[in-house]
Amino acid sequence: MKIDVLAFGAHPDDVELSCSGVLMMEKLHGKKVGVVDLTMGELGTRGTPETRLQESILASTVMQLDVRDNLKLADGFFQNDKAHQLEVIRMIRKYQPEIILCNAPSDRHPDHGRAAKLIEESAFYAGLRKIETLEESVLQQVWKPKYVLHYIQDRFMQPSFVYDITPVMDRKIEAIKAYGTQFNTVKDSEPQTYISTPDFLDSVIYRCKMLGKMIGVPYAEGFITEKMTGIKSFDALVQQIT
Repeated sequence: MKIDVLAFGAHPDDVELSCSGVLMMEKLHGKKVGVVDLTMGELGTRGTPETRLQESILASTVMQLDVRDNLKLADGFFQNDKAHQLEVIRMIRKYQPEIILCNAPSDRHPDHGRAAKLIEESAFYAGLRKIETLEESVLQQVWKPKYVLHYIQDRFMQPSFVYDITPVMDRKIEAIKAYGTQFNTVKDSEPQTYISTPDFLDSVIYRCKMLGKMIGVPYAEGFITEKMTGIKSFDALVQQIT
């Protein structure tokens, strides 16, 4: 299945926290959208790979994804090397996305910045015909996406642009809450973590509010790109309240 917008995340829930609103907005615009998780998040303090898989399935239903895959790379130990690049290249060629969304260039969690570089470089190499990959024993066609965009994660980074997600903000929170072992917990048998308290979820909402305020809308998500972004019409610009 060809996907218009494909989001990569180092861990299940990276996408939900950072760019699920855009995926749902693009879906409303008639695009096909999907997610590829690099790992099962098996090093997380709370939950298990099995529970996180079930939570990702629930979140995928909320987001109405067309596809979701998990490469099952080693959480915390995957590298930006040839073997891992070939795995990501295979996903890019399989789904042939026009736009890739991926982790922040640097962040609190070291996996995020490393994943960003892995995906960004793999997106370039996916367009080189002398790099061969197979899908079900069939040689894949080369594919190079038009844009690789980095979403913003825990540490704030100045966005290149922001995207109004106001119509789907409630569903974004619902998708995040699908990870019941990770977020918005109060009392259970597992230890509390940096992301498990209600305060962390509040910070996600406040971030979207802050980014929305930049363009005069209630909620937005921000993205970073090194590539110049063009428009075909001024109608693409959001009307700000002055």
